[in-house]
Amino acid sequence: MWAQLVGLLCLKYLDESGCYCTSPTDYTYGRRGEQKCIRQNRRRGRRINIFGIWEPKVSFDYALMLGTLKAPIYVQLMECLAQIAARRLLETGQITVIIHDNASVDKSHLARHQHQRWQQQGLYIFFLPPYRTHLNRIEDEWLHI
Repeated sequence: MWAQLVGLLCLKYLDESGCYCTSPTDYTYGRRGEQKCIRQNRRRGRRINIFGIWEPKVSFDYALMLGTLKAPIYVQLMECLAQIAARRLLETGQITVIIHDNASVDKSHLARHQHQRWQQQGLYIFFLPPYRTHLNRIEDEWLHI
């Protein structure tokens, strides 16, 4: 069956990851029997988030942003992917399937209203079951960035 699907769809994985410009200085080993406490910086919003789209053996596209990814920006990024999917559908007949985890931005009210239109353009969203982020193969790719 898998051989029949090859060439019929373009499979991609989507995820968001993040990092801070500086690591907490008090992140160290602790003595046996002592509870270690890591204090959070008071300056929130300084996290750099990476929104990535990975197509195995083809490409890894990403966008960097300061702060949390919000629904309007997510929809804009997905609009770009829908346009690419529409061109692919027209040129090759392939639909594009993007695997998502269950992040709140992915399932936001604003995004859900776009799903049907994106499907008409050849872009389908597939959500992994809750708490199964290890099934999102892009998770392993973050190690290389």
